[in-house]
Amino acid sequence: MEQSIVIKDLQSLLLCDVLTKVPLAQYGTWRIGGSADILVSPCTIEDVCHVQRYIHERNIPSVVIGDGSNILFDSEGFRGIVIHIGRALSDIQISQDGRVTAQAGIWTPCYVRNVTRAGFQGCEHAIGVPGTLGGLVVMNGGANRKGIGEQLTEAVVVTENGSVEKYTAQECGFAYRSSVFQTKKCILVEASFQYEQGDATVLRTQMIQTLQMRNKKLPRKTPNCGSTFLSDPALYETVGPPGKAIEEAGLKGVTCGGAMISPLHANFIINTGNATSGDVLSLIAKVREAVYERTGHYINCEVRHLRPNGEMVPAHESADI
Repeated sequence: MEQSIVIKDLQSLLLCDVLTKVPLAQYGTWRIGGSADILVSPCTIEDVCHVQRYIHERNIPSVVIGDGSNILFDSEGFRGIVIHIGRALSDIQISQDGRVTAQAGIWTPCYVRNVTRAGFQGCEHAIGVPGTLGGLVVMNGGANRKGIGEQLTEAVVVTENGSVEKYTAQECGFAYRSSVFQTKKCILVEASFQYEQGDATVLRTQMIQTLQMRNKKLPRKTPNCGSTFLSDPALYETVGPPGKAIEEAGLKGVTCGGAMISPLHANFIINTGNATSGDVLSLIAKVREAVYERTGHYINCEVRHLRPNGEMVPAHESADI
């Protein structure tokens, strides 16, 4: 189908703008990526249903993103439709019994602050985690080896045919940095959680301390995608977290093109100004080989790589090609 027809159809279906030739570098925290053919940022869940149904019926390549804080966009761009779940879908409701329901586009630190200010505890570990709540749930993200899914009670998704479905916590299949949503062709649009009562003042102090610590240890002022590699349990027991294993392999500060292994924290790959996706993938391959030679363990990536054809894969799968 001609792109002009797709654009016209989407404009008639959706309340949001339909953007073309969008630089993906503007939608990712790595500031890397070529252009996408089409990008839409749904204003309502109904918009999500409409675009999902349209894409499915016409078999158009598509990908779903939030703040792009865990994605390496390819420098060649993406030939398809990007569905951007952003601040238009960021409503949050907090009840007196600790039940919280929020839409997927809310910024994670904003979500955490709202919950803790209301006097509830359980999500404060995620205060420094960038990105949207939707992405956090899909990745079961968090900090200090905790995951946001620990208190989740229900997730609402839009299926590929445009219908709305609900998942219980058990059906979400949460594990360390993973969930069933990583392999399903659905879009998470809302999630509900149950938290326990806490002391808002104490929680605020704890979060300030967490942020101060992160500011000292992490390269927060340079474009990056957070932790690049997953913590491997077997490696953790013998060596420690991936950052330690990478540092002990002597790779801090190593560069490839415009990409660099952060001198501050070795599990962060930073964009020094003109990095390409190829630069990052080359560094990932170098890290994996170096750590394997020293430890006998291949460390896998937490970050995902969006290939030009629309495949979203753990970045090490692209690095190993």
